[in-house]
Amino acid sequence: MTVHDQRQPAHEPADQDVDIDVERIIADMTLDEKLAQLVGLWLQLDDSVGEGGNIAPMQHEMIAKVDDFATFARHGVGQLTRPLGSQVTGIERMLGAVERVQQEIESNSRFAIPALVHEEILTGLQLYGATTYPTPLAWGSSWNPELVDRMGKQIGRSMRDLGIHLGLAPVLDVVRDPRWGRVEECIGEDPYLIGTIGSRYVQGVQSAGVGATLKHFLGYSGSQAGRNLAPVHAGRREVLETFSVPFEMAVRLAHPEAVMHSYAEIDGVPIAADPELLTGLLRDTWGFAGTVVADYFGVAFLHNLHDIAADDVEAAIIALQAGVDVELPTGNDYLEPLAEAVRAGRIPEAVVDRAVRRVLEQKLRLGVFGPRVEPRPVELDPAEARDVAAELAEQSVVLLTNGAETLPLTASASIAVVGPNADAGEALLGNYSFTNHVEVQDGTPLGIALPTVLERIRQEFPEGRVTFAPGTTVRAEDQTDEAAALSIAAAVAAARAAEVCVAVVGDRAGLFGRGTVGEGSDIEELELPGRQRDLVDALIATGTPVVVVLLTGRPYPVARWESSAAAIIQAFFPGEEGAAAIAGVLSGRVNPSGRLPVSMPKSAGGQPYTYRHPRLGGANPVSNINPAPAFPFGHGLSYTTFRHSDLQVEVAAPADTSSTITVSCTVENTGHRAGADVVQLYVRDVAASVTRPLRQLVGWARVQLDPGAAAAIRFTVPADRLALVGRGLRWQVEPGEFVFTVAPSATAGGLTDSVVLGGDVRETGPERELVTDVELERIPTALPAAV
Repeated sequence: MTVHDQRQPAHEPADQDVDIDVERIIADMTLDEKLAQLVGLWLQLDDSVGEGGNIAPMQHEMIAKVDDFATFARHGVGQLTRPLGSQVTGIERMLGAVERVQQEIESNSRFAIPALVHEEILTGLQLYGATTYPTPLAWGSSWNPELVDRMGKQIGRSMRDLGIHLGLAPVLDVVRDPRWGRVEECIGEDPYLIGTIGSRYVQGVQSAGVGATLKHFLGYSGSQAGRNLAPVHAGRREVLETFSVPFEMAVRLAHPEAVMHSYAEIDGVPIAADPELLTGLLRDTWGFAGTVVADYFGVAFLHNLHDIAADDVEAAIIALQAGVDVELPTGNDYLEPLAEAVRAGRIPEAVVDRAVRRVLEQKLRLGVFGPRVEPRPVELDPAEARDVAAELAEQSVVLLTNGAETLPLTASASIAVVGPNADAGEALLGNYSFTNHVEVQDGTPLGIALPTVLERIRQEFPEGRVTFAPGTTVRAEDQTDEAAALSIAAAVAAARAAEVCVAVVGDRAGLFGRGTVGEGSDIEELELPGRQRDLVDALIATGTPVVVVLLTGRPYPVARWESSAAAIIQAFFPGEEGAAAIAGVLSGRVNPSGRLPVSMPKSAGGQPYTYRHPRLGGANPVSNINPAPAFPFGHGLSYTTFRHSDLQVEVAAPADTSSTITVSCTVENTGHRAGADVVQLYVRDVAASVTRPLRQLVGWARVQLDPGAAAAIRFTVPADRLALVGRGLRWQVEPGEFVFTVAPSATAGGLTDSVVLGGDVRETGPERELVTDVELERIPTALPAAV
């Protein structure tokens, strides 16, 4: 049985009977008609667009002002920017509006080329009323690529049914600094975990004949001090060995239709201006064959934020030559400014043709030339999608501590539910949910059923007595000091009167400072927002057992409560079904099986941090600061127990740098209830030509076992999986000793054995093996099942 094998073919082209000669069209096109295919248009489809806060950086300063759409579209339009998902409007009405726009585009264009429609799909289709799944940080917590693939399939089918050709996801940025607001959009801090799960998401989405877009290529999450768009200081080795790996895996294993460049500048060079990355690495080395699209306004930012272009003309020249095929979400730079550059001989028209060719070939693959969706009622949040959302939410909840086995709670418990996130449905959703991104206004229905944690606890404990007090607000500025003191006092009184207190605290996702986490919502102090730390301290001081439930978009320091809280639960924005998952963990209906995809820090002082650090990246005798996390990558508890045994590490002859290593072990459920273990395999290169991590994830297996059951796990590790980027900036496998460890987390003790590879240093080349295959065989054990 294969647990996760990434090597799957690209999606099949959309069904269509269309005979399009791309080369003939390009040859017949005027320059203006070509450039029209290289831009998007964020069009006002009704009067509500453009109101409220920005939903992209500098949106209202940068968005195109289209007074006469027919004039703008007289040569065609390449893409329609989020036409269905930018406003609170019924889907049937929006489909009708899009169809009218498409008809006008076709009628005004000599070649009748429709526009490609793209939407955000990070936590499901970002449409009013559509299923909102857990955030990517929760995908990482599940350690379940197959389940993420199922979610991707659901999203892809919905896209196809609505005539959406391209989705903007997944985010493959590697978490480095939890102060960065977009951590909740990321899958985790380990490149292999991100690449494995992200690739399966792409495969799931594209199985429906639509396209996925990798974001944000490259290095975006490494920004200085965790500030959005701040410069990135990273050497080329770190870029290749850390930030690039998830993108390489997704490109080579899942064949995405598009890649979006990041806003980042690495060592002074903006990604949108770097042909070594956008063309050399992405296309020439990895073989990417889709389109590179600009992050919103990213081309113009070369001029007005990065200051490497004198004007929009120069910005357009730099970006197109570097390899940015499509300007999104407008044509501010790729229309008149780029036309001026071509006519002045500052850039060859052949470079334009290159991008147009990629765009038209993509439109052909994605069925843009084929029949369109008829406006009709569509079920955007069907039961089967909610089922997947519920399963993913349940598998993503991480039990950090469970002192004195407080959890699960008894059915008749007297429970005080406290905290600002307890009775707020939006607290379950990420920044790229429709609810928190477009910001559904007060009094407007959310469009989806979104029960709160409080409501689900009351349903989960019908025999218990459940009381509620909010305690405080998420943000300090939303409550006066006097009101906060009274509110915390009321919560303390509720806790004293109960047998157990469940404190639901954390973040509220929002854009550009309108939330405590999300795009542009970075933080200086790595502490729970507002007065929530004071609230939890006061609750614990009552002596009533307190279960802390963290509903957050980033990992916060919670070591202060590690021994004083009865239990701590981490849920990274678990989506519309997340409240039921949390309540199920509290009752025991759900046996927690999530594992941390990021390290939980002790303080901000150790940041940025990753478990994949060399010796001097951790505690050492030459510094008084220990950056070790409160809870390590891979950590998570269960209501049952597991035992790992029988480790064997074998290397195929001739035991050199081209050999395959086989690592096998046994996992047993030694407890008295069914549960899932995540068996993690790490490796250490003992002595190499460059410093290496003390541990590095090379594989894992998520194994569901009944009480008393066991399974044999076999990891097949190609030598390429031990490769490093050497001093010559090429991937290579070096001879030497490699220590393999099977453990429940990145820092926990475990089963250890080593092998020695001989021979010469071997460069792997562009066809480097990327995947560790994992096989399971269930075996009988002598341990009887509980009666």
